[in-house]
Amino acid sequence: MPPRIIPTARQGRLGAELRKLREAAGVVSRDAAEFLGASQAQISNIEAGKNGVSEARVRRLAEIYACDDIQLVNALVEMANERDKGWWEEFRGLMGPKALDLAELEHHCSYIRTFQSVHIPGVLQTEDHVRASSLFAVPELLESDRETRVSFRVRRQVVLDSGKPYDAIIHEAALRMRVGGPKVARAQLEHLLAASEREFVTLRVIPFTADGFAGAGHSMQYIGGVVPQLDTVQLDTTHGAEFIDAPAQLSRYRARLERIESAALPQDASLDLIRRVSQEL
Repeated sequence: MPPRIIPTARQGRLGAELRKLREAAGVVSRDAAEFLGASQAQISNIEAGKNGVSEARVRRLAEIYACDDIQLVNALVEMANERDKGWWEEFRGLMGPKALDLAELEHHCSYIRTFQSVHIPGVLQTEDHVRASSLFAVPELLESDRETRVSFRVRRQVVLDSGKPYDAIIHEAALRMRVGGPKVARAQLEHLLAASEREFVTLRVIPFTADGFAGAGHSMQYIGGVVPQLDTVQLDTTHGAEFIDAPAQLSRYRARLERIESAALPQDASLDLIRRVSQEL
């Protein structure tokens, strides 16, 4: 089978984690190939996510690399065994690959923690909110392309029904943005209140009055993996999603998120604030 031209973020992550294990063990790719009975090019393609790898080979590599973290090895095996296509594949060729990668990461997560300073979190947006945001951000889009974006964003909301914890921190500034006008903005706030009633959704707000808060420029989504080594931070940029998974950076973002969360109101007070903002529209 020829190498993949564009691996998904998850395929690339599997290869990257295998490379980290090899490098931590001080094993060069030539020796790994010899132990595996493969070519050095195959090892390189596996580590780049361009070639798939069997469960047997993942476990053999873990043995060669003296990795005794059974939970991590089992998580990597699970990634290697994935064959089913997710719902996001319906949008391949219609949405950018990073958008599809984000949907795949959300699908396989164990939990999500997000902070948004001037936007409503993507999976909590109404159709009209998504449509209005898209119209402002990319006004030249064809209507059919815009509706594809709306459909894709709405489909991502399936993560809220997955039974996995979804914890959102939203700054009051995002609540007061009248995206689409007062009617659309009010409906969006009502949608947030309804979402907060879901069993696994926690919604908290950082008010303008929060003392000492200076983290408004640090919006992020922290996507928890099956094991902490597979966590991912997702950042929004004008050119699409960016993913961060270096251990030192993950630690830094976790600490930053904890500081941000410490500034947020309890959920009941947060919901009261959302209701007040809605009444003011």
